[in-house]
Amino acid sequence: MELVNCTPQYWEFVRTLRNDERVLDGFIKSVHITEEMQTKYMKKYSEYYRIAKVDGKPAGYVGVIEDDIRVCTHPDFQGKGVGKFMISQCMEIWPTAFAKVKMDNEISIKMFEACGFTKKYYILTKN
Repeated sequence: MELVNCTPQYWEFVRTLRNDERVLDGFIKSVHITEEMQTKYMKKYSEYYRIAKVDGKPAGYVGVIEDDIRVCTHPDFQGKGVGKFMISQCMEIWPTAFAKVKMDNEISIKMFEACGFTKKYYILTKN
């Protein structure tokens, strides 16, 4: 596994993964991201993102914006240590980063806890 910079060649991979129905429930906000939205966002923030590659193939992304970790592993690579790898590498680059995780996202909670994170806050919202 390796972590590489999120250059323009990976922007569509990130957008496609972010829009993938298999991972949507893990995100706090679910908005369909268009190519135009992605290009605008990545022009501003791509330096804060990294791409995990397994055997030369993109397997996920991790980014840190305002110390908030954004991470997603492609479903084909889940359960293979890619998420933990991205988080450990991310913390070397951005050591003050933290994660906001939905309370019902048990997989992400377990992954972050396995990487040494602990729960500190609950944010309660009214639906």
